[in-house]
Formats: sequence, structure tokens, C-alpha cells
Amino acid sequence: MCSSVRRRPRDTAPDATRAALLQAAGEVFATTGFRAATVRAICQRAGANIAAVNYHFGDKTQLYLEVLRHSYRVVPPPAPPGSTRRRRPREQLRTFVHDFLTRLLNPGPDGWQDKLIAMEMIEPTHGLDTMVEERIRPMADYVRQLVRQILGSGADPEIVRLCGCSIVSQCLFYEHCRAVICRLFPEQHYDAPAIERLAEHITRFSVAAIGHYARQTRVRRS
Repeated sequence: MCSSVRRRPRDTAPDATRAALLQAAGEVFATTGFRAATVRAICQRAGANIAAVNYHFGDKTQLYLEVLRHSYRVVPPPAPPGSTRRRRPREQLRTFVHDFLTRLLNPGPDGWQDKLIAMEMIEPTHGLDTMVEERIRPMADYVRQLVRQILGSGADPEIVRLCGCSIVSQCLFYEHCRAVICRLFPEQHYDAPAIERLAEHITRFSVAAIGHYARQTRVRRS
């Protein structure tokens, strides 16, 4: 879905201008990628003077790095599996899938963080190593722990890794291939009800596959 440029009112307060630039830059970088993004577009979106980026950040590269740091502060990492004892791993997995899809496909004001991760995966920049350690690795560890809980004790680490990658890749598919999906299946929407259905499908599909591996493991042990 395309989004129009949103102009923000000018604010002479330095802190407000800096915050507006961070928000606008995050949205632009997440949509177009670092290389295609322009300082002019960012400033236009933030309602700021084009010289404001140099004043607050130095240049586009430093602005991008600060946007990454800002995103780590705004969006906390997933809670460790089992932190909510009453919720089963499958329910926690569905919540993760649903929230990830929502931020990718139908984001709110701060939804650009996960879209920025998705963009960094296909167009790596100088900020990739930091993003991997600060955002992607905690998310991957979280998903693998859920998979491990569903598989049970003695789970093969390679199967855990592959299942974790498959779960995340299903979510990313609907973002990275959105243009193709919309042409192949015009009936596919990305509103809240559609995301609910996608989250349930991905969760059921993934849990069924993980269950297959779990049954295979029990058969080999018997």
C-alpha cells in the first residue's frame, strides 16, 4: 500500500526538530532503503529545514545510525518465552507472528522499525552488524526458544534453527513480495482482519511442521 508524504508543522525547538527528523527518517529509510533515501525527502516529511540534518546529525549516514539506535529504544525486544507462564508456546508464537506481521504490513506511527529490519535484510548497509546484534539476534533467539519448547527436550539444534528461519521468512514474504502478491491475488488485503487470518495460518502451518519433526524424534528414540 502506498502512503502519501505527511508534512509536519515546523517547530523551532531543537529537541522537537531532532525528534521529528528521527521519526521522518525512520519512515523514509524503511520505505525506500538507505541508498535511495534523500535528506530533502526526510526534511520535507519532518517539516524541517534541509540544513537541520547536518546541524543535528552531521550527514545522512550518521542520521541512519542514530535512527537504528532510536528504533532499539522505541521497540523493546520480545519477552523471553515462558515469561508469561499461563500462555503456551503456541500462543506466544501466534502473538509474535501477529505483532510482526502488523508492524510489517499495517504499521502505526512507530511501525517503521520492523520494516527497517526487513529493508536492511535485502539492502545491507554499514548498520547491519549493529542491527543484527541489537534487534535481529534477540528476535531470532526468541523464536528458536519457542520452537525448542514445542519440539520438546533433546531437540536437534539444526531443526530448531531451520524451523525458526522458516517462521520468520513466512512473515517477511508478505512484505518483500507484496507487489507480486497484489498482482497474483488482488483479493489479498493487509487490514487487521486479514493479518489475523495470516497470523493464524502461519502459526498453524508452522506448529504442524514442528509437530512432524517432534513425532519423528520420538519414533527414532523408541
